[in-house]
Amino acid sequence: MRAVRIEAFGGPEVLVPVELPDPQAGPGEVLVRVAAAGVNRADALTRSGSYHRAGRPPLLPGLEASGTVLAVGPGVSGIRPGQRVVAIGAANEPGFYAELAAVPAARVAVLPDGVDLTHAAALPVAWLTARYTLRTLARLAKDETVVVHAAASGVGSAAVQIAAAAGARVVAVTSSRHKAAWVTELGADAVVDTSEHPGEGWVEEVRRLTGGHGPEVVLDAVGGAVFAQSLRAVGYAGRVVALANVALEPSLVDTRDFYPKNASVQGFQLTNLMEHGYDPRPDLRAIAEGVAAGTYRIPVETVLPLERAAEAHEGLERRGHLGKTVLRVARA
Repeated sequence: MRAVRIEAFGGPEVLVPVELPDPQAGPGEVLVRVAAAGVNRADALTRSGSYHRAGRPPLLPGLEASGTVLAVGPGVSGIRPGQRVVAIGAANEPGFYAELAAVPAARVAVLPDGVDLTHAAALPVAWLTARYTLRTLARLAKDETVVVHAAASGVGSAAVQIAAAAGARVVAVTSSRHKAAWVTELGADAVVDTSEHPGEGWVEEVRRLTGGHGPEVVLDAVGGAVFAQSLRAVGYAGRVVALANVALEPSLVDTRDFYPKNASVQGFQLTNLMEHGYDPRPDLRAIAEGVAAGTYRIPVETVLPLERAAEAHEGLERRGHLGKTVLRVARA
């Protein structure tokens, strides 16, 4: 099968097209012919050697994909060959930058009609992350205010839509006017552009937008100094969820910024959650049904052929993208 593999840690150039043996569906597994694979920041961190859970090269990246079931292994029920599916991988497993993938059935969900395979490939990582952090960890309720950092990213754009559909007030934090206009179209009620409110200026603007009270929830995918600022920004009894650290730097936290407010801080990491018993299939099905019903829009900005995975990583690392980048794996 065709695949793109990380041959050594480094820049995008270490992503090399290769030919590999076809995998087979083992016990409890589903063999998927991959139509498209989503590109995520975790892929780029794995490639560079910065991902804390990455193994050693050669590595096959790719945490999410869509495709068609070719075969099922012993012990698999509820899925049959020919069905259109979406799948999510896990750390240190063969990924989806390949034509075929053998995936545990517990990480594969059948797609409803009305969701095409290209867009479905962008669902698992970003949308599961947004749904679980907002609904289960933050317990976001109707009429509460949530601040979404990096709102134009894959996770951010999903969170804006999920929160808006739940009846929450969404304050999106972005880094440009172009991104601000885009997330407003997705349902954000207010936008804070950090190019106009640099440093900690976004904190003061959020306080102004919330009448000085601060938001009930902050969803922080940036990390570093921004995480410490999020603790200062959140309101009384608020909830801050840390789900990434794209800043790749430590956060200097003063506990006095949150304990007097009885605020809570929670962490989230999707592959770790699955390894500790989380079944992603019900949430995947609910998200896909929302897409099919027109409640959610999956913003895919760039679609590139598998062989141009290095170019996809270059675009991701420039951080100028809106929504998701997807690799087209199936031949036309």
